[in-house]
Amino acid sequence: MTLTESERLPRSVQLGYGSGSVATGAFGTVPGLMLLPYLTDQLGIAAVVAGFIVFAPKAWDVVLNPIAGRISDRTVDPRGPRRPWLLRAGLALAVCFALLFAGPDLGSKTLDAVWVLLLFVACATAYAFFQVPYVAMPAEITDSYDERTRLMTWRVAILAFTIMLAGASAPAIRDAIGGRDGYRAMGVVMALVILVGVVAAYRGTRRAPVGTVEAGSGTLRDQLRIVAGARDFRLLLTTFLVQALAVGSMLAGVDYLAKDVLGRDGATTILFVCFVGPALLLTPVWARVGERIGKKRGYLYSSVILAAGALLAAFARVEPAALVFASTALVGVGYAGCQVFPLAMLPDAAAVDARRTGSNRAGVYTGVWTAGETVGLALGPALFALVLALGGYVSSTGEENVAQPDSALTAITLGFSVLPAVLMLVSLVWLTRYSLTPEEVDA
Repeated sequence: MTLTESERLPRSVQLGYGSGSVATGAFGTVPGLMLLPYLTDQLGIAAVVAGFIVFAPKAWDVVLNPIAGRISDRTVDPRGPRRPWLLRAGLALAVCFALLFAGPDLGSKTLDAVWVLLLFVACATAYAFFQVPYVAMPAEITDSYDERTRLMTWRVAILAFTIMLAGASAPAIRDAIGGRDGYRAMGVVMALVILVGVVAAYRGTRRAPVGTVEAGSGTLRDQLRIVAGARDFRLLLTTFLVQALAVGSMLAGVDYLAKDVLGRDGATTILFVCFVGPALLLTPVWARVGERIGKKRGYLYSSVILAAGALLAAFARVEPAALVFASTALVGVGYAGCQVFPLAMLPDAAAVDARRTGSNRAGVYTGVWTAGETVGLALGPALFALVLALGGYVSSTGEENVAQPDSALTAITLGFSVLPAVLMLVSLVWLTRYSLTPEEVDA
C-alpha cells in the first residue's frame, strides 16, 4: 500500500523514536552479558545462586509491566500519556544502573549478593516504566501497517548498533581496568549511554502524533483477560517469549565461551561484533523482505537462520575460532529479522483491538508483551547458569584463576549453541498459527 505524504512519519520522529533503543539496548545487553560473570567470577557466588539473582528482579517485572502499561494508558499530560514516563523512568534507570556494579566491598559474599539483587530490582522497576510506554507508542504514532515496519526498522537498526557498542565496549572497559574497579567504571559508562538514549527519545518524539482513542474501561484484571483472549497476540507473544529465552541463553554464554572455550583475548568483543554487525547491515533488508512476502514469512525465515547459526556453533570446542565467529555472524543475520518483525507485528495486534473495541489498551498489550520478553531474557541466563551448574562449573573470585573441568566446557558450548537452537525451532510451533493479515490491520 502506497502512503501519502501526510501518512508518512517525519524522519525526525522515526529517528527520535528509534533512539530509545539506545537505552533499551544497553540495559538489555549489558546485564545479560556481564552480570552472571560478575557474580560467579568476580564475587565468587555459586552459579545456581547467581542465576537466581539474575532472574528474580525480572520475575518482578512480569507482575509490574502490565501495571505500568495500565498506568501509562491512563496518564493525562499535555505531552501525551507515554512521553513523560520516558523521562521520569529513564533517568531513574540510568542512576540505578550505575549503582548496580558500583557496590562497595562489603567483605561478605552474602552482602555483595544482596546489594546486586536490590539494585537490579530497582533497575528492573525503572526499566518497566520506561520500556512499556516506549513500546506502546507505535500503535498510536501511525495507523499504517507498512509505516510501523519502517518505524521498527529504525528502532532495530539503532538497537543493533547499541548492542554492538555496549556488548563490545563493556567487556573491553572491564578488562582494561581490571577487577571490581573495571566493573564499576563499565557500569558508569553504560549508565551514561542509557541516559543519552533516554533524553534523545524524549526530545525526538515531541512532534510525534498522539492517538485519541480512549483508554479501556474496567479493572486491570478485566483488561488482561481481554488481551489474553486475543488469539494472534497470544501466539505472537509466546513465539517471542521462547525466542527471548534462546537469545538470553546465548547472551549469557558469550563471555564464558570466549574465556573458557576459545581462550582468546578480546574474543568477547569479536563475538559481539560478529553477532550485531550483520544486523546493522541487514535490518533494512529484512524490512523490505517483509514488505514483499509479509511479516509472518519474514519472521519464519529469520528464525530458521538464527537457529542454523546457533547449531553450527556447537562445534566450538573442536573447530577453528574463525568458524565460531562465522556461525555467530549467521546468528546475527537471523537476529535482525527476529527483532524487526515481531516488534512491527505487536502494534498491529494492539491497533486492531483498539479499532474493534473503541478502547485503547496499547499500554496493557505492551505491558504484557514486555513482561513476556523480560521473563524470557531473564530465564535465558538463569537456564544457562543451571547448565553451568550441571556441568560442574567452578565459581571464583577475581584474584583466582580456575581451570574448568571438561564437563563445564561442554556445558558452556551446548548452552550457547544447541539449547538456543532448539528453543528457536520450538517457537515456530506458535508462529505458524499466527493469522493476522495486512488487510485486517489496514481495514
